[in-house]
Amino acid sequence: MEENGEPHLRGCAVSFAKLKALLAADLYRYAGRVDAKSFLRHYAFTPGYKYTVLMRTCGWLKRKPAKAFGLYPLSKLLLLRARYKYGFAIPEYTEIGPGLFLNRFGGFYIHGDAVLGSNVNLTHGVVLGHMNRGARRGAPVIGDRSFLGSGAKIIGGIIVGEEAAIGANAVVTKDIPNRGVAVGIPAKLVSDQGSDGYINRMVPPALLAACANAYPGQARQKMKSVAASV
Repeated sequence: MEENGEPHLRGCAVSFAKLKALLAADLYRYAGRVDAKSFLRHYAFTPGYKYTVLMRTCGWLKRKPAKAFGLYPLSKLLLLRARYKYGFAIPEYTEIGPGLFLNRFGGFYIHGDAVLGSNVNLTHGVVLGHMNRGARRGAPVIGDRSFLGSGAKIIGGIIVGEEAAIGANAVVTKDIPNRGVAVGIPAKLVSDQGSDGYINRMVPPALLAACANAYPGQARQKMKSVAASV
């Protein structure tokens, strides 16, 4: 997968059906159910879910011919308004698996080349940044069911394995294995207990299956190698 810091389409849902499936999976993480009442309540009163809806919708519209006849620019404007209002800086083209949970609001920064798996928890102050040179050139890859504590910083082409847990204010400079728990500056492994107990309301298998192939698949191939490489 080429990472150059430029906008792309890798994280933009390929169809409206896939967009709905992704948003349903995200909603389940907040509400434990998927229905119109829960959608309206969390869209209105939960900044993390509202931003996710605007972000994923904007990404889907980015794929449409002629930029969806003006709807894409409007959705981009709404997304930027939400960014400044809530403090979320997550581009609409970032590849993020189903079941994203943004805990609290304020201070989130995720580079557009980062890749996040399914059922990932992010807490306020998390930074997933891009490094332009060196052995760690690129953006982070975060495995399924991982938990990133408040203020955690992961900069560069670092792989965080599945079911990993990163402590509050940790600065991760090396790959983290599956179920690794890392804390400190620089972050060091302290256990292999993983994210057990931190990831609640995981998306049911049926909802996950509905989200399959929501993206073109370029970056997902990189995600598939996470478990084997850390």
